[in-house]
Amino acid sequence: MKKTDRLLVLILVAFAPLFSFGDTPNHGKTSAGNYLVYVGTYTTERSKGIYAFRFNAATGQFVPIGLAAETSNPSFLAVHPNHKILYAVNETGNFQNRSSGAVSAFAIDSRTGKLTLLNQVASRGADPCYVAVDQTGKYVLVANYGGGSVAVFPVLKGGKLGDATSVLQYKGAGANPERQESPHAHWIDFSPDNRFVVAADLGLDQLDVYKFSASKGSLIPNQPAVIQLKPGSGARHFAFHPNARFAYAVNEMQSSVVSFAYDPTRGTLHELQTISMLPKDFSGKNDAAEIQIHPSGKFLYASNRGHDSIAVFSIDPAKGTLTPVEYVPTQGKAPRYFAIDPTGSRLLVANQNSGTIVIFQIDPTSGRLTSSGQVLQIASPVCLKFVPVR
Repeated sequence: MKKTDRLLVLILVAFAPLFSFGDTPNHGKTSAGNYLVYVGTYTTERSKGIYAFRFNAATGQFVPIGLAAETSNPSFLAVHPNHKILYAVNETGNFQNRSSGAVSAFAIDSRTGKLTLLNQVASRGADPCYVAVDQTGKYVLVANYGGGSVAVFPVLKGGKLGDATSVLQYKGAGANPERQESPHAHWIDFSPDNRFVVAADLGLDQLDVYKFSASKGSLIPNQPAVIQLKPGSGARHFAFHPNARFAYAVNEMQSSVVSFAYDPTRGTLHELQTISMLPKDFSGKNDAAEIQIHPSGKFLYASNRGHDSIAVFSIDPAKGTLTPVEYVPTQGKAPRYFAIDPTGSRLLVANQNSGTIVIFQIDPTSGRLTSSGQVLQIASPVCLKFVPVR
């Protein structure tokens, strides 16, 4: 081999990761460690819908794609198990002259990252703020914050959404007349085995547990059906532990996390512990937001808006209880949401009011966070979802 040929080979090997990170089709095979990252936003003068990045887990490199789909207030996203369809709530109070928001279904182009609208249906309540897909990919759940309701939608052939098969309207009020004047459904999702559904209502300080009928797409109250939390706590989001023995709720107004023992055979929750998300010396205003558990099951993370931090906890593997590890500034304002990458090595924080996504490295031994120095610019980011590239 000539000297110039050897030099060319060395150059190609050195820069191969950069070349392979582009839009080259892979003929149906999964490119190990390559993902699309979709970002839901609140549409303002600077934001127009759902944005996308390419992410290489091996190198940690993020490459912006830009606007993937123009749509109104796609504040929360969910990905179909086949990785070909993305669902987004449209968090509005008026859809087709009805007091309702909407849910949109998009086809994912894995080569370009662009999204194509398949259809859009009324969410059956105002201001939908959460959407989830069941493990079979046959049903979609939606929580309507302003409408105080939850709904189930069937997934039709090709990924489109059908008319709601179940709509449950909550009634009542909570202890805080300003924040809890009516029901505010904020989260709904399936249990790990797809047999139960849990919903969190901020306005009523409660978790609602249902048996899920996959044949009818309906929600049947479990026994007990309601887990009542402390008045004025403001139940916001919920997370199941990977071992399905424990579960956790984040309270927005109280800035706390409640730990539960979970019985997967009966779908029941038994409260174990309530712990603050804030350091003892903090005295300002704070609203808690997101909660997630590391794939290893060793650590729990929760975000504070006001203190603008990620609270890190270690999880007792036998008891399921939490111990504070640290409180890490998010380097931005109002961390409404964060996501842990599929490898469990990075945590991405969406600072809504700063228009930034800040990336932290996760220590696999301690769970502690260290800034990677990477900051992505997106106006009003709310939600992030990873899709493996095929």
